[in-house]
Amino acid sequence: MTDPFQPVPAPRPWLTALATLTGNLFLVVGSAILAIVTILVSWIPRGVWAFAVMRIWANGVLAASLVRVEVHCSPELEPGKSYVFLANHQSLFDIPVLLATSPGQLRMMAKRTLFLIPIFGWALKAGGFISVDRADRSTATQSFSLAFARLREGTSVLLFPEGTRSLDDTLLPFQRGGFLLAMKSGLPIVPVGIRGSRAVQRRGSFAIHPGTIAVTYGAPIDPAAYGVRRKRELIAEVRRSIAGPAGLRVGEEGEDA
Repeated sequence: MTDPFQPVPAPRPWLTALATLTGNLFLVVGSAILAIVTILVSWIPRGVWAFAVMRIWANGVLAASLVRVEVHCSPELEPGKSYVFLANHQSLFDIPVLLATSPGQLRMMAKRTLFLIPIFGWALKAGGFISVDRADRSTATQSFSLAFARLREGTSVLLFPEGTRSLDDTLLPFQRGGFLLAMKSGLPIVPVGIRGSRAVQRRGSFAIHPGTIAVTYGAPIDPAAYGVRRKRELIAEVRRSIAGPAGLRVGEEGEDA
């Protein structure tokens, strides 16, 4: 078996050309078709069918892009339990990887501009994804109310605490939203380390390079064990738990305002 944590040769140019063609074609055509299906089944309670369609979409993107995924999951994770997942973010491929491999139903907090895309954005809303307007922090209360609602429904919520895709191997400073959500809901934080997604597709590039992406779901971390006074220690622990499996430098610890 190929070790995803070791450097691998660059894919042959013809494989990159093929993956770029088929992967982007699926992103346009497949996304449109499955978005419509998601909207049609979104009325079914608890969003079980909608999430099933999201998984089909995610696996379709990965297959069309000639991307393999290796999953490492902590035995401490309990199937069917709600968690607040916090993951590093380096590529658009992080999203299909997480949707395809998450243990149980998962909804993401995503930037508002994605919800403005016709059909695709409507499907995100219908599927229970949560819009976040980073340019208008006055809407944060509404976004977190929706996140709490998803958690009460028995699903998990995922955030990218860096707030944007990293361009190198350094983990960016974390925003505090995911930690506040976990502390107020009383739910454990699951650190998620993704490795190899930036090599598949870098930020700002349409080229897709076939390869292996490894995702590691770490052991749950109870925020109640830290409390408000030790929040910085909690953030530092989560950063280390993400950076290790992701092969990233921890960089500056702390949080944005």
